[in-house]
Amino acid sequence: MSSEQNLVVERVETRAAGHVAYVTINNPDRRNALGIAGKKALTEAFHRLAKDKLLRVALLTGAGERSFISGADIAEMKKVSPREAREVHQWVHRACEAIRSLPVPVIARINGYCFGAGMEIAASCDMRIGVTTAKFGMPEVRFGIPSGMEACLLPHLIGWGKTRELVFTGDHIDAAEACRCGFLEKLVEPAALDAGVEQWVSSILAAGPRAIRIQKKLVRDWERMTIAQAVQAGIRACNEARRTDEPRRLMAAFLARKKKR
Repeated sequence: MSSEQNLVVERVETRAAGHVAYVTINNPDRRNALGIAGKKALTEAFHRLAKDKLLRVALLTGAGERSFISGADIAEMKKVSPREAREVHQWVHRACEAIRSLPVPVIARINGYCFGAGMEIAASCDMRIGVTTAKFGMPEVRFGIPSGMEACLLPHLIGWGKTRELVFTGDHIDAAEACRCGFLEKLVEPAALDAGVEQWVSSILAAGPRAIRIQKKLVRDWERMTIAQAVQAGIRACNEARRTDEPRRLMAAFLARKKKR
């Protein structure tokens, strides 16, 4: 098992357009199960990344080829007393909120098992790509507790019916079903996973860095707004974007490329 210091590994790559962060859950011997120490480390990793002004996009994945995040550490959870339970479960939420609050898009690179807290963490990412061999599920009721915390994001992604099916039965679904119901935006063969991720990364890096950060905030605002409120928020966001020369520069570059064709 990985040491507590290495349960979450960060790497920031410098590219011409800015920084790309790679965050890896590093507990492959336990199928990347996340105990309290892992959830804390994941939260802290994303808090650190949030301070990087050059960050353009972040990727989250699991070490090895078998598992993204297989869920909570059941051996650890079994020992939790009722008095300790609230604090323990809060760490799932804190990790998810740190991901959702990152000012730039987060891509979930799902390379295998994605269960329980793993599915909640993936739901907290902005985009999800998975391999055809991945499995998904919310098995908490089979361990005597409900699916809580960021499981509440699932209806927005997969609908109420599919959410009820997963949280009431604890059954697993395969990657094809996860894509069909809307949990995955992209489904690829294992050998094509990194290429699929890079396609998204390249597209994000080609966009305006300030526009992407404004867009990320706007998408989060949409989640809690009525249509009328969201329209007005969009108008304000477009006005904010024009306070720098980024739109003018990118539009001019587009027109220049068009003339050359």
